[in-house]
Amino acid sequence: MKTIDSKALEYHSAYPAGKTGVRPTKPTATQHDLALAYTPGVGAPAEAIAVDRDKAYDYTGKGNLIAVISNGTAVLGLGNIGPAAAKPVMEGKALLFKILGGVNAFDIEVDASDPEVFIQTVKGIAPTFGGINLEDIKAPECFEVERRLIDELDIPVMHDDQHCTAIITAAALVNSLELAGKKAEDVRMVVNGAGAAAIACTDLYLKVGVRIENIVMCDSKGVIRADRTDLNPYKRKYATTRDLHTLADAIRDADVFAGFSKADVLSKDMVKTMAERPIIMALANPYPEISYEDAMEARPDALVSTGRSDYPNQVNNVIGFPYIFRGALDTRASKINEEMKLAAVYSIAELAKQPVPDEVLKAYGADSLEYGPDYIIPKALDGRLLETVSVAVAKAAMDSGVARRPIEDWDAYRTYLRSIPRE
Repeated sequence: MKTIDSKALEYHSAYPAGKTGVRPTKPTATQHDLALAYTPGVGAPAEAIAVDRDKAYDYTGKGNLIAVISNGTAVLGLGNIGPAAAKPVMEGKALLFKILGGVNAFDIEVDASDPEVFIQTVKGIAPTFGGINLEDIKAPECFEVERRLIDELDIPVMHDDQHCTAIITAAALVNSLELAGKKAEDVRMVVNGAGAAAIACTDLYLKVGVRIENIVMCDSKGVIRADRTDLNPYKRKYATTRDLHTLADAIRDADVFAGFSKADVLSKDMVKTMAERPIIMALANPYPEISYEDAMEARPDALVSTGRSDYPNQVNNVIGFPYIFRGALDTRASKINEEMKLAAVYSIAELAKQPVPDEVLKAYGADSLEYGPDYIIPKALDGRLLETVSVAVAKAAMDSGVARRPIEDWDAYRTYLRSIPRE
């Protein structure tokens, strides 16, 4: 029997190699078509854009084009494998943008580990695109890279590893708290891991009501304490003065565990010490901090999410990024701000409470799916996400003042979303 690796190599190498390509969007069958597409016809839109650069949105594909950009320094599950080895992953991300959100995407792998070189490279190619999706850039450099590009570009920039992970886990947290009968401002939370995703997620948890004084963060050396001298500014924000040193110390009586670390660091004995109806988000991939089976055996009352598709409540970034950028592009937003992220959080959380269509049940071989401990967030292949999340993000872009092309007819926009080509 062929292994998944051998099947994947055959899949990627079948002609044409890779997973994405380019196809024309206008007629090209006649000499007249080509005269319009290139010379001499191309001169008219070029001249119009030279006078007003925003006309690029009217006369080119810029307004529906995302760059998926990485330097390959922190590829999920693979580490610092370099830009060339990162290309299959970035092609995959570009593919998901298209088939789920109808967003065209080019993958771009930059041979630059120096943050300043990377920043200048991205700025140099930015005029081509309507938005920038940063991907798999190691911490802590990724924080400064994203901050600079957001400040220095006038198109949406988002580091997916940070913010989409934050948005999806925050949606899972919101619904888990509701199901557990707990309030965000009251819960004690332990975050295990202190990289880009962990920091961004914890930042967003504060926005949904968790109190910073109730958060304990751990890294590979144990609890992030105020008396440690090895902390960068991003970790120091979450340093505690409590007399806690290990994950086992921190987890006792905690309501929430959010794991962004590695397999098997959370034991069943640790889980048994957590508060009533604990919320466990064990998101290390492919092997979580504690297996779903072990977590449920230790605490049958737990609400458990993982990053895996073979267990309930998969936390998957694909639930967010195609639709967040869709809403941002369609309003020509200058950035993806906190209001837009929170709109995505609550729209995803709310969708899980709606009746699940038959086509989604069929896609997952399920007889039924109902909001509850085994269905906390929507499934990744739920086609309603496109309309639900994109509309919420677009409205938030307008309400927060970053939209440069307001949507005036929401019924027409919903119809457009349902009809956009995704192949």
